[in-house]
Amino acid sequence: MTEIIDKHVLSNKMVILGEPMEQVQSAAFNFMLPAGAALMPEKCCGAANVMDDWIFRGAGDKDSKQLGDALDGLGVQRSSGVGTSHLVIGGALEASNLSAALGLYGDVILRPRLQEEHFGPARQLAIDGIKGLDDDPRHKVMLKLREQFYPTPLGRSTAGEIADLEKLTAEQTRAIVRERFNLSKTIFSMAGKYDFDAVCRQFEGLFAPAAVLRQQDAGAVQIGKRGSKYTHIHNDGAQVHIGLMTETVRANDKDYYNARVAVSVLSGGMSARLFTEVREKRGLCYAVGAQYNALKEAAGVAAYAGTTPDKAQQTLDLIIAEFRRLAEGISEEEIQRAKVGLKSSLILQSESSSSRAGAIGSDYYILGRVRSLDEIKEKIEATTVDSVLGYLRNKPFKEFIVVTIGPKEVKV
Repeated sequence: MTEIIDKHVLSNKMVILGEPMEQVQSAAFNFMLPAGAALMPEKCCGAANVMDDWIFRGAGDKDSKQLGDALDGLGVQRSSGVGTSHLVIGGALEASNLSAALGLYGDVILRPRLQEEHFGPARQLAIDGIKGLDDDPRHKVMLKLREQFYPTPLGRSTAGEIADLEKLTAEQTRAIVRERFNLSKTIFSMAGKYDFDAVCRQFEGLFAPAAVLRQQDAGAVQIGKRGSKYTHIHNDGAQVHIGLMTETVRANDKDYYNARVAVSVLSGGMSARLFTEVREKRGLCYAVGAQYNALKEAAGVAAYAGTTPDKAQQTLDLIIAEFRRLAEGISEEEIQRAKVGLKSSLILQSESSSSRAGAIGSDYYILGRVRSLDEIKEKIEATTVDSVLGYLRNKPFKEFIVVTIGPKEVKV
């Protein structure tokens, strides 16, 4: 069955993407607004998280309660999140209510009320989210790892910084909304059951008249330096949380699929190398895993392990050794398991309209086009032992950025 990717560019240069899924009765959508963590002004780290909440506290002719009631009345399962490059707001709902929901989101983007009385609570929620990371050290260590691995400002914390948020004002945040909600750089993606022509017509009416208000460009991000090779955050708990990351190829590289299969050999399930060698054979940690992590500008393989202070050094050393041992040889059985695991994940994603809406938007931003599921399956299947080993030997895992949280440091 041929996959269809719908695409239209509005007169204001906003991109609309869609992937029909006729077997479902729902639709999911995302607005990718160019207001991610890396695009916030200096000393405003976390402002995007405040905006994420504040813009929904009243928009257009509806106050906060009326807007919430209207979205709930349409059955919108709201979703949002701050990434490196984008503030993503969206939702999923019964397809028949899509047009009405998009109208409400049009108000949220173009006519948020941004009232002073609601700024404080929105900012406090962002601060509380950061404080809550103390109860989730695994998430905290990986945020800090990205901050150190990616050059500034790409690694800037997507959660924010408390010191910046405490000084952030409503006036500053309104200015960021005006500057960063740039329709000409916004990507809209949807998947499920929809009428693409009807959505395009609706958007021309909603957004095109406002094009002149959203054409200011704050300029390209100036890429700086990476952080420290090793960072330790002291914590008196009984565990050590280890995060490490090493450079790999980006999504547009010819070796991208070889890299993904290699990572799956390393950490694609209970039979993968990290789980088997570090956890099962030696009992060094209670949790271990690795995953491919990519931005448009850079990519890495990130690994995590949770262990005890007396086993932390050995755990770190063995994980790094397993990364480097990959290039020494991979069996055909390992490659086949890795490929099956990757394709299974892809199939599960293909059955979710929300996942596909997110994937096609991300593809377009990073690659300038949308990959079909069939294309991805074919590329995964085309990898071999020789192609994966060729990639690993040409681009070996050399330098590692390491972050730990716990009562004891390790040596890197």
